Amino acid sequence: MESTQVKFMGRKGQHLAARLDRPKGPVVAYALFAHCFTCSKEVLAAGRIARSLAEHGISTLRFDFTGLGHSEGDFANETFSSNVEDLVAAADHLRTDFKAPKILIGHSLGGAAVLAAAGKIDEVKAVATIGAPADPAHVAHLFEKQIDDIEADGEATVTLMGRSFTVKKSFLDDIAQQKQTERIASLKKALLVMHSPMDEIVGIENAGLIFTAAKHPKSFISLDNADHLITRREDAVYAADVLAAWAGRWAGRKAVELPEGDTREGTVTVAQSPGFKYRQVIAAGSHPLIADEPKQAGGNDSGPTPYDLLVAGLGACTSMTIRMYADHKGIPLESIRVELEHDKIHAADCEDCEAGTDRIDRITRKISLSGALSPEQRKKILEIADKCPVHRTLHSRVLIETDLAD
Repeated sequence: MESTQVKFMGRKGQHLAARLDRPKGPVVAYALFAHCFTCSKEVLAAGRIARSLAEHGISTLRFDFTGLGHSEGDFANETFSSNVEDLVAAADHLRTDFKAPKILIGHSLGGAAVLAAAGKIDEVKAVATIGAPADPAHVAHLFEKQIDDIEADGEATVTLMGRSFTVKKSFLDDIAQQKQTERIASLKKALLVMHSPMDEIVGIENAGLIFTAAKHPKSFISLDNADHLITRREDAVYAADVLAAWAGRWAGRKAVELPEGDTREGTVTVAQSPGFKYRQVIAAGSHPLIADEPKQAGGNDSGPTPYDLLVAGLGACTSMTIRMYADHKGIPLESIRVELEHDKIHAADCEDCEAGTDRIDRITRKISLSGALSPEQRKKILEIADKCPVHRTLHSRVLIETDLAD
């Protein structure tokens, strides 16, 4: 993942600080992330989600709302509605400089904000919420002891997560006027609701209210024992990976793309993946595959190497041949596991090798069998492994003819 610090203009002309996280390969879609109340774009969950989305080809813009983090402005003068306007401004920035977001993601009050902003961004196809309140007014319980002071004096200082903030009456008035249920009901976007039943800040009942109000397509994922801020790494990784897999469906990208042009049964077609150095898209008939080089070799490590695929073919053929033989002979073979490694060794180290070359390829193959097999049966299966068609091909003289296509 590659990250760039950027700034864009908020609704009142303030500079809002943002981070754009991009995949190393082509960008298939853009997402916009809204953080929790009084948090920042650097919250753990946001970073982990951006990384997982990048692995799926999705670029994410996460930014600090006005008056928070490194953004300009005074948080005390902000409201829920102004947060929604900041989200729309962020989408405008993406649309102008890159491409409008297809996916909105919001954590806690940020989840409520993306639900409110989705109807204002035409290009959005999907919305995901994490620990979001069904009603923005829910956030008032975080400073309920100061509400009387806010109502009487127009503002009060509240302490949230160890930090002091000024909350004004205009904020309370604004969240009280939000018609969130109506917005959710008319969303007309795919929705993913993620929530932990152990959330002590925003109760799980909020997820139920959001899910019930929304129309299909909608999905719910329980975050099990995660806390509200998803501070444990394993919880953040789980939430990020599930969300990224879901988002990929709405990003307009196939799980594995096929090479352009017609593909035929019995023909393997390989083409370089656009935007990558070594990544290849492969069609074995109608079956898609990926090949790549590891990062230390200059690739993106997005798929097995060509030698991995070669050795995998031998392993698959070995297992299939053993299964056919065992079934034909009525051998009680339950399962087969084949482990293979490829390397190059000096020809002098190989007694059975022909002279004339300094180094030769070596494939080591280890076969594990389970079942009530006799020693004789195990020995015979080992012999049969060497008779698999791919094994024979690798040991035979192979003619490869190469021409340039028209």
